[in-house]
Amino acid sequence: MAALDNYETFAFNDGRWTRTVYKRGSGPAVIIIHEIPNLHPGVVRFADRVAEAGMTVYCPSLFGTPGAEASVGAMLKQVALSICVRREFRIWAGGKSSPFVDWLRALARKAHADCGGRGVGAVGMCFTGGFAMAMMTEPAVVAPVASQPSLPFVTIGPRKEKARREFDMSDEEVEIVRRRMEEEDLSAMALRFKGDPLVPGERFEALRKAFGDRISCIELNDEDGFPMAGRPPHSVLTLSLKEDGPTKEVEEQVIRFFAERTGVSAEAT
Repeated sequence: MAALDNYETFAFNDGRWTRTVYKRGSGPAVIIIHEIPNLHPGVVRFADRVAEAGMTVYCPSLFGTPGAEASVGAMLKQVALSICVRREFRIWAGGKSSPFVDWLRALARKAHADCGGRGVGAVGMCFTGGFAMAMMTEPAVVAPVASQPSLPFVTIGPRKEKARREFDMSDEEVEIVRRRMEEEDLSAMALRFKGDPLVPGERFEALRKAFGDRISCIELNDEDGFPMAGRPPHSVLTLSLKEDGPTKEVEEQVIRFFAERTGVSAEAT
């Protein structure tokens, strides 16, 4: 828990689910949705940097032990547990967002009311990567970032090829987001490593097809990041991030995107 010592906490309930939220900073809000297995120190490090750039970070703990180090065992355990609680998270089927995105939209409304600014930024990672895009049906969300969006999971079954071309939003959600982007001059970002099997290139092509030049799809070479457990790099902003080179530049670009879209003053950044 040491990584979260500088954070205040509160319990947030949307009428259906309750989760603890870790909060730090001042200025407009950015919601940082952690990856599997938990709100680990790598995610907190990124949140600290967003807060230092003049924003208030809201870090909900969705699953796992907040502040604990990430491990392969913990990742596998949380994948299994998340599959078991499918009333909250939709794992395999594409074409719909997870029910829990409604909770995140409600948190975004609260964060905007609390912090002001032009709106709220949001980033999802891996399992939660697509959540930030689906959150944009909430008018408070103005700056979504999908980092290594891994849902729906690509299987070896008959849905394999279709799953590679899907992301976890319904057609209705895509249309709402596309309309908001045009009418409000908004944009989004998506991040992946080219060799990451959890985030196939076809998924990024589908995102480009859905949102056109309103989404900036950044695809990094594998040598730009740290590998994970003997596999290609995966977590762009956390476990695979190198403190120099392309991944660091992407981290800085994401933070600038949040600052510009949410209305942080130039002096703060």
